[in-house]
Amino acid sequence: MRSTQKLILRPLLSMAFALSGILASGAAHADTVTVGIGTQNTTTNTVTGGIVIEKLGLMDKYLAALKKTPKYKDIDFKLDWQNFTSGPPVTNGMVADKLQIGMMGDYPLLVNGATFQAGGQTASELVALIAYNLNGAGNGMVVHKDSPYYELADLKGKKVSVPFGSAAHGMLLKAMEDRGWKEDFWELASQSPEVGTTNLQERKLDGHADFVPFAELLPYRGFARKIFDGVETKIPTFHGIVVRKDFSDKYPEFVVAYLKALLDANDWVRKNPALAATKIEEWTKIEKEVAYMFLGPSGVHTLDPTIKPKWIQTVKYDHGVLSRMGRVKDFNADIWGNERFLRQAFKEKGLDYDKQKASYAGYEISGTDPLCKKPISKPREGGEVWIEGGSVTAYSSTACTLAAVKQGLSAGKKIGVAFVFDKTTGIKLFADKAFYALTVKGKTPEIVPFLLKKDADAWAKKSGGRIATYTEVLAVAKGS
Repeated sequence: MRSTQKLILRPLLSMAFALSGILASGAAHADTVTVGIGTQNTTTNTVTGGIVIEKLGLMDKYLAALKKTPKYKDIDFKLDWQNFTSGPPVTNGMVADKLQIGMMGDYPLLVNGATFQAGGQTASELVALIAYNLNGAGNGMVVHKDSPYYELADLKGKKVSVPFGSAAHGMLLKAMEDRGWKEDFWELASQSPEVGTTNLQERKLDGHADFVPFAELLPYRGFARKIFDGVETKIPTFHGIVVRKDFSDKYPEFVVAYLKALLDANDWVRKNPALAATKIEEWTKIEKEVAYMFLGPSGVHTLDPTIKPKWIQTVKYDHGVLSRMGRVKDFNADIWGNERFLRQAFKEKGLDYDKQKASYAGYEISGTDPLCKKPISKPREGGEVWIEGGSVTAYSSTACTLAAVKQGLSAGKKIGVAFVFDKTTGIKLFADKAFYALTVKGKTPEIVPFLLKKDADAWAKKSGGRIATYTEVLAVAKGS
């Protein structure tokens, strides 16, 4: 009897072990889905969609939650972060299906959408924005600091470069169209930020136009001067996130998870912008002062992922600019934006999507001026001072900001950077790079900062003052 039982049990045990091996093997070989995400790490206003999420591991908890659902229990997502210096190569990667998610500026975004619509195999969808400036600030034209040129018109017939297909290229085309300039107005070449920067520094170029953050970064590094800002076009500029539709259709919950990580990254920056700027410098080599200028309070760009109707209208306008110059295919912007993933991300985080979508409010400098002892009621007339190795302090006026700089220097402190705001446009400026209209009437001088020399000159003539240097306004600045 026992021998008979052994004969029966042995094959049964062998089958059981084999079955358990198959099951174990199946569990160990879950499907791995590689998600290519095209980032632009040195484009400061895209960092919350890319390197911040990557470095802080903000996707981890959301992917772990997906793993607990029946649909994704046997799927392992592998994030393949791929860094680029501009938008067009991201589109190339998406078309080749090496990237499923990409981020880029407004003009490259519409080219991305048009390229996919013309291809017919799948579409790309705009699923969120990252950051924007309502009036176009961020793109700009710079010249060498010792250049005799102060306005865009001064560059007629000169050697100028821009990354073709970029948001800065779109800005230049819009500026040319506004002025009725033909393509031969200047000698225009396509150069990447790195090449254009080197050529400008070596004075092989008369001007270089670029996107965020280079029109601020190059002056900050001490060898360039900005003579035109995209804010003068009065057309919004922004960076956004596009996803291949075949990917979002198959893994919609992944897209929602990614957008929840984007919301977390935005919150992280806003809660401690000085720390965030310091870490961004560590990760991207873009100086923290420049990162803070864009993403800090009253910064050049506003972090807001919602797809507002104005952004779709802007893309339509931009498409018209490129179409009139024969630079883009047909494009239906109305079917391109897809809010459903972002709406779900907001819902799962307990946020009101429609309320945010209706708002253009950013976060501004605030509090009480510690030097002049008054509340900061008009942020865009104030300023900030960042003591090296210390914190950032906000002030209620340009004069109080400059007086704080002077006080800090007198106390032997090193000023990392000081910020003021352009009187004409309200955009943030490096205090030591601004042009000033100085009017002295009575005991308190009027000090008004400007981005452009012509604007400072016009204000000075109107007010009976003169253009003054940073050193000159520091000397007369008083805290009151």
